[in-house]
Amino acid sequence: MSKSLVIVESPAKAKTISKYLGSEYIVESSVGHIRDLPKKAISDGKRSTIPKNISPEEKERLKAINDRKRLIRRMGINPDNGWEADWQIIPEKEKVLKALKKAAKNCEHIYLATDLDREGEAIAWHLKEALGSDKYNYSRVRFNQITKDAIIESFSEPKDIDLDLVKAYRARRFLDKVIGFELSPLLWKKIARGLSAGRVQSVALRLLDERERSIQEFIPEEFWEVNIDVLSKENEKVKFELNRKKSDPLLKKDDAELIKNQLNTHELKINEISKKPVKVKPKPPFITSTLQQSASTRLGFNVKRTMRVAQKLYEAGYITYMRTDAPSLSKDSINDARNYISEQLGENYLTNAPRIYSGNENAQEAHEAVRPTNTFLKSSDLLNLSEEEVKLYKLIWDRFVASQMPDAEYLSTSAKINVNENIFVARGRELVFDGFTKVQKTSTKDEEMLPTLNEGEILILEKINQEQKFTKPPARFSEAALVRELEKKGIGRPSTYANIISTIQDRGYVEIQNKRFFVKKIGHIVAERLIESFNDIMDYDFTANLENNLDKVANGEAEWRNVLDGFYKSFQEDLLSALDEHNGMRGNSPTLTNMLCPDCNSNNLVIRNSSNGVFLGCSGYSNAGDQKCKNTLNLVSGDEAISVDDNEEVENLLIKRRCPICSTSMDNYLIDENKKIHVCGKNPDCSGYEIEEGNFKIRGYDGPTLECHKCGSEMQLKTGRFGKYFACQNDNCGTTRALQRNGEPKPITMEPIELQELKCLKCEDHYLLRDSMKGLFLAASQYPKNRETRAPKVSEIKDLANEIREACRYLPDKNKHEYLLTAPEHDSDGNPYVIRYNRNEDVHYVASEKDGKKTKWTAAYTNGEWLETKK
Repeated sequence: MSKSLVIVESPAKAKTISKYLGSEYIVESSVGHIRDLPKKAISDGKRSTIPKNISPEEKERLKAINDRKRLIRRMGINPDNGWEADWQIIPEKEKVLKALKKAAKNCEHIYLATDLDREGEAIAWHLKEALGSDKYNYSRVRFNQITKDAIIESFSEPKDIDLDLVKAYRARRFLDKVIGFELSPLLWKKIARGLSAGRVQSVALRLLDERERSIQEFIPEEFWEVNIDVLSKENEKVKFELNRKKSDPLLKKDDAELIKNQLNTHELKINEISKKPVKVKPKPPFITSTLQQSASTRLGFNVKRTMRVAQKLYEAGYITYMRTDAPSLSKDSINDARNYISEQLGENYLTNAPRIYSGNENAQEAHEAVRPTNTFLKSSDLLNLSEEEVKLYKLIWDRFVASQMPDAEYLSTSAKINVNENIFVARGRELVFDGFTKVQKTSTKDEEMLPTLNEGEILILEKINQEQKFTKPPARFSEAALVRELEKKGIGRPSTYANIISTIQDRGYVEIQNKRFFVKKIGHIVAERLIESFNDIMDYDFTANLENNLDKVANGEAEWRNVLDGFYKSFQEDLLSALDEHNGMRGNSPTLTNMLCPDCNSNNLVIRNSSNGVFLGCSGYSNAGDQKCKNTLNLVSGDEAISVDDNEEVENLLIKRRCPICSTSMDNYLIDENKKIHVCGKNPDCSGYEIEEGNFKIRGYDGPTLECHKCGSEMQLKTGRFGKYFACQNDNCGTTRALQRNGEPKPITMEPIELQELKCLKCEDHYLLRDSMKGLFLAASQYPKNRETRAPKVSEIKDLANEIREACRYLPDKNKHEYLLTAPEHDSDGNPYVIRYNRNEDVHYVASEKDGKKTKWTAAYTNGEWLETKK
């Protein structure tokens, strides 16, 4: 009987699926996309020449034709010829395709089992085209969870590739490509070299830029808060706060003093006590955006990390597909949750009828919510998973089970004291029935009870608290908040949020500090220029409507080429206008100052903005010949620190000077020890600046130091992308040591050992033997590109005695790991031993495994010998 070939997009997914399919199926992985548009233009070997004996107008026309042909070759798309595309095999995937063709040789049928979203459909289509659409019988199988029942069901009812979904993918891919390729040269020409723009990413940048502008323009206003500490007749302390409505004017210092005087002379009596029941509903199960937001606030995961961990859980069969904007649940999953609640929590935690959730009208992904595939599998039952995988699974499990539980019930109490026209209020909340919070704890305290108080009761004033405060600017976006705003405006889709956030950071337009977005100067300029010249692309509603049109293509309700043509025509008109030398996109003009260039002493300095930051340059740079001056002065950022939160944001705004032209906050930079320049936050669009003279210290290093364990030079504390670390100051060394949360440098560990012959199981790479605070482990050499890690087998390190001794030469104990070389390779049943680490005792031991699962055999190194035990 001939076999069938099943192709998925990841090795991990292939491994899980192969467990559920019989021996008549061969499961292989494409490792993602195998075809794409060209990364760079491929010459056709013909050189386009322009005749010399023609008119200047004809030369310009022919040059424009040649430039257009070059652009089309570089893009790999021809908008002028029905959006013809030049799909090419990705060079790194030629070996993968060769292996797939070899596996398909003896197969009659090929099942394309890639993910069930637009991207997965595109991978399936590319595979069919690359393998030969007429060579084999193809079927498309889709499942939103990798469980035995779901796999068997999908293979029993195979489908065809959804070509409408493929057309939507092509339209989206082509739009992004033409915008990137045609806008980037314009930005290079008008603003600075090395810049680029994207369809959705540029709109996300606008969101961040508008928020940054509103912060810069915000002027904090002083106000005062008043609260009192009083004692009840039972001598219990209660805090009452002055009740203020949002519509009330800000409380000024004089008003606060007047209230203080009234409190000192007024009898404090409880005028009113009110009690009312309050119910809190559970939230719907996760969709992609809410999962990213919750993982950010509760686990501290960024968007990229959340999706990476969720992908692992999905491919291992623990959760449903993680890219979805529909919170709906299947009947089976609801019954599964209700059975668990009934059996494990009790009938009083079961609702009378299942809770049904539906998505908004723009929900396009025909999937379920993100949920566990088996409700009875709790996070504590998961084995061989990383800590971050267990945490995310628990988050998903809690939300799903809670979504099918009753409301939490509270009794809300408020007590009021009237002091003339002012009202002071104390509020409390008593838990009556925990409901869904039995499983999913809320972020607020469940119980904030007030002591027993009675109407008419006289209270004793203990203390009057007056606190000076300032109004806060709009809060900066975190990654989670940006995803929420994009979703709210209908920009992007679940599969694109993580990529949007990564792209705007990679382009250098924004940076994340203290988990919040800060827009760089060059990001400001790019956003402002694009808004002025490309109103459609940068418009929120236009972008959302375009997304909806692409969804219509996916649903077979719109012709994809018509959608592309309509957009491209409008885009080309805007592009031509922006390219105009006189009335086109505004450039990145320098701001002239009254400071003389110290190098040539004949031209004034100008403030310039580049992709690398703000600097001073000589205005004589544009002069010709001997009059040209190339002098530049680097500027050191001034004394404002990156704000940690909204309160520090206010403090920074109070410190900063205000632009004399537009009142926007100004950024300050040190020129030298005697001069500081304050530059308007809206520069170069506003020419406001001020020079401050005085004695300024350009600080040298005054932080903690260490002795480098490799070369003996000094190591200084620095801040990088992943936090603080110590770096050796010897240029020929470059050693670093990370900083732990307790402020201590991480212990010195063994140097990585290259294992060229030991190939990775899940990707095309080889392993390194690494050491960490969690013990020895194997990791892909191209980490983080390839994120494969696992514990090493004893047999895999047996012959590495010399390498381990060499790698441990900088350790205080140079023989730290040598005892592992004498560990037994197999247990008494013949199963291989794997090296594990006991964190509590800071020692390695070995435990055997069979088919990837732990057996009961372990061995520990005690008193100079290995002792085997069986639990």
